[in-house]
Amino acid sequence: MSELVDEKRVLIVGLGLIGGSLAAALRADKTSGDAEAETATLPGRVNIVACDADPDEVAQGIAMGLIDGGDVRLSHALLDGVSMIVLAVPVMAMRGVLHALAPLLESASPELVITDVGSTKSTMVNDAVAVFGAVPNNMVLGHPIAGSEKSGVAAATANLFERHKVILTPNEHTDPQAIARVMALWQAAGADVLEMDVSHHDQVLARTSHLPHFLAFSLVDTLARQDDRLDIFRYAAGGFRDFTRIAGSDPVMWRDVFMANQEALLDALSDFEAGIARLRQAVEQRDGDAMLVTLGRARHARHYFDSLLNQSSYQAEYTMQQQGRLRYRVSPGGNVQGRIRVPGDKSISHRSIMFGALAEGITQISGFLEGEDSLATLQAFREMGVAIEGPDKGRVSVHGVGLNGLKMPPGPIYVGNSGTAMRLFAGLLAGQRFDSELTGDASLTARPMERVADPLRQMGAVIDTAEGGRPPLTIHGGASLKGIHYDMPMASAQVKSCLLFAGLYAEGETRVREPAPTRDHTERMLNGFGYRVERDGDTCWLEGGGKLTAAPIDVPSDISSATFFLVAAAITPGSDLTLEHVGINPTRIGVITILQAMGADLRLLNERNVGGEPVADLHIRYAPLKGIDIPVDQVPLAIDEFPALFVAAANAEGITRLRGAEELRVKESDRLQAMANGFDVLGIQYRLLDDGIDIVGYDKGHALAECQYGGGRVDSLGDHRIAMSFAVAALRASDDILIDDCANVATSFPGFIELARHVGMHLEQEAE
Repeated sequence: MSELVDEKRVLIVGLGLIGGSLAAALRADKTSGDAEAETATLPGRVNIVACDADPDEVAQGIAMGLIDGGDVRLSHALLDGVSMIVLAVPVMAMRGVLHALAPLLESASPELVITDVGSTKSTMVNDAVAVFGAVPNNMVLGHPIAGSEKSGVAAATANLFERHKVILTPNEHTDPQAIARVMALWQAAGADVLEMDVSHHDQVLARTSHLPHFLAFSLVDTLARQDDRLDIFRYAAGGFRDFTRIAGSDPVMWRDVFMANQEALLDALSDFEAGIARLRQAVEQRDGDAMLVTLGRARHARHYFDSLLNQSSYQAEYTMQQQGRLRYRVSPGGNVQGRIRVPGDKSISHRSIMFGALAEGITQISGFLEGEDSLATLQAFREMGVAIEGPDKGRVSVHGVGLNGLKMPPGPIYVGNSGTAMRLFAGLLAGQRFDSELTGDASLTARPMERVADPLRQMGAVIDTAEGGRPPLTIHGGASLKGIHYDMPMASAQVKSCLLFAGLYAEGETRVREPAPTRDHTERMLNGFGYRVERDGDTCWLEGGGKLTAAPIDVPSDISSATFFLVAAAITPGSDLTLEHVGINPTRIGVITILQAMGADLRLLNERNVGGEPVADLHIRYAPLKGIDIPVDQVPLAIDEFPALFVAAANAEGITRLRGAEELRVKESDRLQAMANGFDVLGIQYRLLDDGIDIVGYDKGHALAECQYGGGRVDSLGDHRIAMSFAVAALRASDDILIDDCANVATSFPGFIELARHVGMHLEQEAE
């Protein structure tokens, strides 16, 4: 429960389940919890009175200690000293209550605030306008999303609203102080409070609450009228019981709700009927792909819904605002030993789904990274009508629809924390016939997107960005794209890939020149799907208008994920570690080149080619490292690996210098600044520049067994690579390193904690 609400006397009109439970929650907040305190008058204790047409409900509320008094009708005496009125009557009875209340308000306290609990707000607005001429400034319309099949004050429970949402729907004239007081009231009951527009509230609730109740009542009624209804109910499985449980709710209340929210409910019902018709047609025609589209999309949408309810991590937030923040506590010492396989490459996982969806035929994928960002990409294509089986232990089957087979998604496409997905999707969606919107989590929506929007506009795309060129991106479909020759101002595989995706839909040739080599997964995969991409030196190009043919993909382990363990072994005496099946694409191996240049004992074993991508097993043993000047031509080839490489530099003899890495400032965080901030905490010396950093390691002759720096508490800024890098740094620290805001590690590296412990690191996670 929150702190005490600043109300001396509250009047609850309608002492049923909701009104009674609110009284119980306020009582729980105001008392010490013992039986005697529940009826004692304590300093600051709120006085609660009630009005209910049923005298037995009032008497029951007094007997239960929920209210201090009450009556069956509203009166001046009942309102005397009241600072808050909560209207908890059925929605169809609300206008009558407001009529009875209106003459009493003339002598009410100027501090009085009125709120309600109705599940439809447009009706409440209409009632207020009919009685008062407008919604009074001191009236804050609200709706607690909580309930039970039981009714009446006898069913009241103090925890009914805990961890449930209460939606407030104020207008532009509502008194901010009134809003704050109503918010405090519900927070005292344990609820999470948010605000929403009236019409949007009614539309959302029509789909998420009113329609499910409507369907449950209808289904139970339909089956109850069958001749074999006894057997139907006798042998009904758990799924039937779960779905129809809500049909046990108060029918009078739900009749009123259906009538009050008629328009929005009928709109929701029309959408549902259209969906039922599509699924029925697929069953009638034995169209397995069409059924799979609906069933797969629904299953994974349900998993996402579960993540919101359970405040767990599945696709970051719509999730991050819901889930608790996580902290890592990593203790010094340990060693790094064994043989492990890190998850699949995220860049290739994204592209495998994208190209598989746009291909003709079924693409079989193995080694798919089941991280939040990759799953968000997978779900996005389900929403655009692509049938996808899995993922199941890294195996996914994508039933391609061809370059022109995508369908308009039902809403914004959410790509989580992935800049790769957003930028590649921008190019892909620029060539579609339908409008679309791309959005992501709080971190992603702060990142620049004009670097893809500008060249796409040069191709003829119509794209709107938010202020500062940031997400969400609104892409207007139906544009005629034309190929361009584009010189990238800075090396970026994401920009290059975005333009190649758009080039698939463009007239003529799309040619991209990069100032330095970047990862070439897109070009390799396009060629693997039979779509010819040419390259000459620093330039690649393709012709629009071709087609992709499905091909199998074996996703290698992600070298970016492997980097954390490569550095862990490189800095820890006695380490001996093998990482299996790691992708060693020439455009990604900067980290290997840099570590070897620093003196790491790192060898590539069992080199082979899998699905167009080179892979190898990486064997690394501890050897003393030396600081180097990192070659500028290696910077684009290790751009995502630098946070971990900075930890290697802090454990090397001498100074390591990095230049030409300004791209690090526009990643999930400003990674140059984020690492520098952490170095300040640990006592690692550095010099920060606009485009790089100098990191001071240990002096020549330093005893290798000694700790290199101290411990402390650092902030990852929600950046998974910063979090994992400082976890590795703890191996050579003198004290624990606490790392805040680590929940996003799941976006790129599911299972990081387990693998870290497996190789010998001392890592625990805890709630912040």
